[in-house]
Amino acid sequence: MSAKKTAFYGMFLALALVAGYVEMLIPINLGVPGAKLGLANIITMLVLYTAGLPAAIGISAMRILLSGLLFGNGFAIVYSAAGAALSMLVMALLKKTGRFSPVGVSVAGGVFHNVGQILVAMFVLETKALIYYLPVLILAGLGAGVLIGILSGLLLKRLDPVFRETFSPNR
Repeated sequence: MSAKKTAFYGMFLALALVAGYVEMLIPINLGVPGAKLGLANIITMLVLYTAGLPAAIGISAMRILLSGLLFGNGFAIVYSAAGAALSMLVMALLKKTGRFSPVGVSVAGGVFHNVGQILVAMFVLETKALIYYLPVLILAGLGAGVLIGILSGLLLKRLDPVFRETFSPNR
């Protein structure tokens, strides 16, 4: 791996950690308990679209682990990892089809992140009653996904020359 790619991966990880931390500090009330914008997912989208799925998985996993250790706890890591795994799977599949814009991919990612977290919560708390909270979280995921997708799409367009030079297959 080139030094330039390594530097970009480090930058992406640092940006994702900072975005997650800033979001934690700013009380953004989406009207849904536990829902948040997921600003760090802008970085996940940038990495998925520029460096590919393996890099996106790696950076996402490192961000979740480091964020959990620095700012959260073991449960935060488990819930985030479950949501991220399902979200990443769905986003990668939709991106691969070529039929979805970054907004569509992000919306699906936001929704399935919440689905993954609810499934883990149902398992951990040993109750199926949490499924009734899923429609509310799906709406929150739709809204957050649209916003994150729009921002990601704008950044991808503006930064495309830099990313193309760094992550082209010939490098």
